[in-house]
Amino acid sequence: MNQRVESASSEASRSQSVRPESPPPAHYVSTAPFDPLSVEVVSAAQEKFYMASQWRMIWLRLRRHRLAVISGFVLVLMYAAILVVEFLAPYGLNSRHVDHIYVPPQRVHLFHQGRFIGPFVYDLDYHLDMRKMRRVYTAKTEASPRPIRFFCRGDPYRFWGVLPGDIHLVCPPKDATGEAPMFLLGSDRLGRDMLSRILYGMRISLTIGLIGISVSFVLGMLFGGLAGYYGGWVDDLVQRMIEMLRSIPHLPLWLALAAILPVTWSPLLVYFGITIILGLIDWTGLARAVRSRLLSLREEDFAIAAKLMGASPQRIIFRHLMPSFMSHLIASATLAIPGMILGETALSFLGLGIRAPITSWGVLLNEAQSVNVVVLYPWLMLPMVPVIIVVLAFNFLGDGLRDAADPYR
Repeated sequence: MNQRVESASSEASRSQSVRPESPPPAHYVSTAPFDPLSVEVVSAAQEKFYMASQWRMIWLRLRRHRLAVISGFVLVLMYAAILVVEFLAPYGLNSRHVDHIYVPPQRVHLFHQGRFIGPFVYDLDYHLDMRKMRRVYTAKTEASPRPIRFFCRGDPYRFWGVLPGDIHLVCPPKDATGEAPMFLLGSDRLGRDMLSRILYGMRISLTIGLIGISVSFVLGMLFGGLAGYYGGWVDDLVQRMIEMLRSIPHLPLWLALAAILPVTWSPLLVYFGITIILGLIDWTGLARAVRSRLLSLREEDFAIAAKLMGASPQRIIFRHLMPSFMSHLIASATLAIPGMILGETALSFLGLGIRAPITSWGVLLNEAQSVNVVVLYPWLMLPMVPVIIVVLAFNFLGDGLRDAADPYR
């Protein structure tokens, strides 16, 4: 009996050895849309995500924040526009039209008496309202339309103060009878086009934020790096200095520092002086962020290894420690730019910031200080609109960058 069982088992083993092996099952790859948070099956796209660099991962996470992407696109367009302000503005910065003072924003029409003509404006007529003591402008709708010109010659300018030119994207209507007024956002008390002045002011207001954050970025990394790496009395000294600066209300401090600027300085020197003042005040928050990160990173293995190999403190801080959280610093700097833009706007609005002939959004809002002026000519408050747009865009972009740079998300 045992012999038969052994023979049967041997025959079964021989048949199994002869039988060809079945092919292994094919590797399953998910055809579902790419989800980087799914770890059940690693597809090629997921493998590319998990093997991506830090900046690549930040970009992939930032793209999921649609509001931040839209805000970044808006800011890119605005900063690109400041490069060609002279071309975009319909008039020159100081072009005056004494016959068209306090003109309200004009409407752009496309149809005249049911016939499509294209973008055009009507001539204006005005009369004095003796009861309200203001000019009242009315469009001459019965007159011939005045088509708006594009890519045309207009007021001469010097591109960035160097190259002469006179080509504009949009120009006021002009024919044999003369040039028609075109104030799409109205005019001010001297008959200057508000749209052109807002575009020119955008160059100053946006660049003052970038230059100011550059000064603040350098000071924040310097003092925050020293406090976080050395600790001890250096940390105590930097922290007490930061607490003293943060205990003073910013607006009175801005006013005090701006008031000491010599009145004999040129407007350009005043511009750089205001920029440095904003940078010298707003570095404290960034310095605290750098300090807190360095306190935790200086005990990491890579920092200790660099120290044992003889690297200097400056090399350890700026070559090894800073790059590890540079994304967080960029996000913090992005959130600090709106504060500097608002600071310059407030100082110029109060008459202690940028001075004419340099124009910024705060300088334009300075003309709308009187309540009577705002009631009669509300379009003088229009420079407030781009300030709101820029501040919101920077805040949304900063929130998106901060979330994308968070390694725990």
